[in-house]
Amino acid sequence: MPAPSKDSFAAKDTLTVGDRSYDIYRILGLDGLENAGKLPFSLKVLLENLIRTEDGANITADHIRSLANWDPSADPDIEIQFTPARVIMQDFTGVPCVVDLATMREAMADLGGDPDKINPLAPAEMVIDHSVIADVFGRADAFERNVELEYERNRERYQFLRWGQTAFDEFKVVPPGTGIVHQVNIEHLARVVMYRGGIAYPDSCVGTDSHTTMVNGIGVLGWGVGGIEAEAAMLGQPVSMLIPRVVGFKLTGEIPTGVTATDVVLTITEMLRKHGVVGKFVEFYGDGVGQVPLANRATIGNMSPEFGSTAAMFPIDSETTDYLTLTGRPAEQVALVEAYAKAQGLWHDPAQEPVYSEYLELDLSSVVPSIAGPKRPQDRIALSDAKHSFRKAVHDYVVNGDAAPETKLDEGIEESFPASDPASVSAVHAEEDANTDVVAALHSAALGASGRPSKPTKVSTSEYGDFELDHGAVVIAAITSCTNTSNPSVMLGAALLARNAVDKGLTVKPWVKTTMAPGSQVVTDYYEKAGLWPYLNKLGYNLVGYGCTTCIGNSGPLPDEISAAVNEADLTVVSVLSGNRNFEGRINPDVKMNYLASPPLVIAYALAGTMDFDFDEQPLGQSPDGSDIYLKDIWPTPQEIQATIGAAINQQMFTDSYADVFDGGERWKALPTPEGKTFEWDPESTYVRKPPYFDGMPATPEPVTDISGARVLAKLGDSVTTDHISPAGAIKADTPAGKYLTEHGIVRKDFNSYGSRRGNHEVMIRGTFANIRLRNQLLDDVQGGYTRDFTQDGGPQAFIYDAAQNYAAAGVPLVVLGGKEYGSGSSRDWAAKGTALLGVRAVITESFERIHRSNLIGMGVIPLQFPEGETVKTLGLDGDETFDISGITELNSGTTPRTVKVTATKPSGDVVEFDAVVRIDTPGEADYYRNGGIMQYVLRSLRAGSA
Repeated sequence: MPAPSKDSFAAKDTLTVGDRSYDIYRILGLDGLENAGKLPFSLKVLLENLIRTEDGANITADHIRSLANWDPSADPDIEIQFTPARVIMQDFTGVPCVVDLATMREAMADLGGDPDKINPLAPAEMVIDHSVIADVFGRADAFERNVELEYERNRERYQFLRWGQTAFDEFKVVPPGTGIVHQVNIEHLARVVMYRGGIAYPDSCVGTDSHTTMVNGIGVLGWGVGGIEAEAAMLGQPVSMLIPRVVGFKLTGEIPTGVTATDVVLTITEMLRKHGVVGKFVEFYGDGVGQVPLANRATIGNMSPEFGSTAAMFPIDSETTDYLTLTGRPAEQVALVEAYAKAQGLWHDPAQEPVYSEYLELDLSSVVPSIAGPKRPQDRIALSDAKHSFRKAVHDYVVNGDAAPETKLDEGIEESFPASDPASVSAVHAEEDANTDVVAALHSAALGASGRPSKPTKVSTSEYGDFELDHGAVVIAAITSCTNTSNPSVMLGAALLARNAVDKGLTVKPWVKTTMAPGSQVVTDYYEKAGLWPYLNKLGYNLVGYGCTTCIGNSGPLPDEISAAVNEADLTVVSVLSGNRNFEGRINPDVKMNYLASPPLVIAYALAGTMDFDFDEQPLGQSPDGSDIYLKDIWPTPQEIQATIGAAINQQMFTDSYADVFDGGERWKALPTPEGKTFEWDPESTYVRKPPYFDGMPATPEPVTDISGARVLAKLGDSVTTDHISPAGAIKADTPAGKYLTEHGIVRKDFNSYGSRRGNHEVMIRGTFANIRLRNQLLDDVQGGYTRDFTQDGGPQAFIYDAAQNYAAAGVPLVVLGGKEYGSGSSRDWAAKGTALLGVRAVITESFERIHRSNLIGMGVIPLQFPEGETVKTLGLDGDETFDISGITELNSGTTPRTVKVTATKPSGDVVEFDAVVRIDTPGEADYYRNGGIMQYVLRSLRAGSA
């Protein structure tokens, strides 16, 4: 706990709830803070945080006044220090955190400090949910077999985490096979109101996964940060941030029949991404909020990273407290939440609307069934237009990887019309029809005269006989991910649809890999109680694991015959998943197009077997009497779904599921557990290795320097995500990472995934910028982790890792050039760690997304932006230039330069000069950069306090 507050505003008071009294720090009715009552709910949480942690240095009375008197119209320019109540982690990102903490203990001792200072000061909880892979599916034993494989692959990692559980105070681990971190968070871990050290205060958290924002749905302020920021938060360091703009999003109306929470969230994602909310808070308000079920709120909050906001907050109300009761929270805790929220102005009152910076509104009755894809979650498509949209998009993948001419024609026509407007879409199609001859001729060049995907390939299987695969075949249809598997309305909707399909004799197409990975054991409990498991299993939706699986690339391999046919014929096949991420190369290496959909639609596409399908016009099959069966014939009614929820879900399910949540089964408890305050590194381990971040680190930082003679490692376009940068998915044998593992005696079948090896920096460096869909513009028509190596004559093509090693040997620093929205996607520490360890000193782009920009600074890489209106193209940068960057040294004087001078010298001797904007946005970030990174800053700060 932090030291007692200076309490400049005499805010400390007592709150009595029943027969108990709690100390609190009030935010209402205080002299000098009269405007606090008008603040958005999220800013009220921040205000209480500052009042409670005021120390007179990092957090002062002036900071508190600035927040209480927040100007909603102002651009963010006031820095505050936010101290989250707790830290939540998943295992992919959490393992490196624990690795770093273990390494910091040794480094602290080397610097003469107290190693015990490296210990979580705030509660830190990890849920192991990212390691299970859907290898086995469609079988009754799929779950047991996948868990068995998970333990075989991850034994070293799990032993290491068990050591951390015993070595660090305030660190708890939820073992494998329990659920997905964000669902476990809202169902059990989240307190909504904390009570610790005698004080009641709002629950808040930062997490090592961007979808930490799911907890916003139950009124908890939290968001995703990089692992390096999470480590600092665990060690008591506040999160440095600017007071944000807050977008008020008004909800009205009711969701119409046939529309799901997934459709709502895809619509909101499209709206907010179009509006622009990067770096802002979003807060939902209005009469309609009270009508939004808690599960739907969580679904919406979960997708905050997809629309780009820092957080997407719902206020606390009776829906919140009812959910806390349902999920088994003690009555005393529920009473505290309600009393505290009402006392602090955090309880939702539709009659008293806060003031916001910007306003949006959605009438829920206007939402239509939707999907999103084929490569970005914000690219929503009305389901009625899905077939047409697919036929356009497929040309980007089947004509030598380039867009076919008709795609450009179609986009030119449709440019001014939102896809959700049926009249506009009809107008587009009418104009298309007027150009039938042109369009038909263009279609035939790639897909055949009919205009439909046309590359039928015969496949023979021992289990299903012979069939044909075509472009657009749905080869993965996965119910997966925290976003939707936490929501009973869509999960039971999917199960009821499965029942109706089975009753009508419908079957899933034989080429579809069907997987069911719920977010918690409660889902399987209510499936059992509702009697719906047999129908799901009949369609191949057997339980494969409690984890993220397909949404994070753990879809497992396609059946050999399917994979071979796809690759031999270069088919553009499709995945449909109920997740939140569908970026290129993420889901499965054999799959080029990926669509997000609700769980019921996932099953619908499994029945259809292709994206080239119109559910309104085409039947899914025929009944025994020969009549056509359409999707509308098997879609469950809202009344049926709600009745099933009422009958099948109860409090006891949650109480039983979470009774021994940290205990684990026999597999977990049977793991040998290392002991001791410091970890004994195994020099032969290929999973957990001591990283080099603190090697040779002096007790005081050396001055920062300018950059001279740098070369371009990668020249990248717009919307390069952390999935493109960070190592993820399968490790191929012919890559630098695969060669490293082979050299260390690991056979191909035991390579596992990059995510499972995040504790080994040697593997991760080799997988950075190695995504199979990365397009490095230093090369022509090449995808994957390649670049030009200018240490060699002529700059030949090389693996990015190999080139970086050659540059390091030659003492040449590196830069990366990018476009708009650089680093969007998950909060991945390795996207920044890998960038830094490859030798990149600066990343120059048109714009950054929040998490990756801050993570680069946290690893000692300076983020720079091209001048307003300038790009790589307008400046004429080819990427073969030598870069000098001057003015960085101004940071040594204690100030942050607004711009630095960049000089790019071409091989011809011609020079391009421009002033790049320095995106070190706060004094705290400047301190991190001066220290070479956030971990070095924290280590030195803690040493100074312990020496």
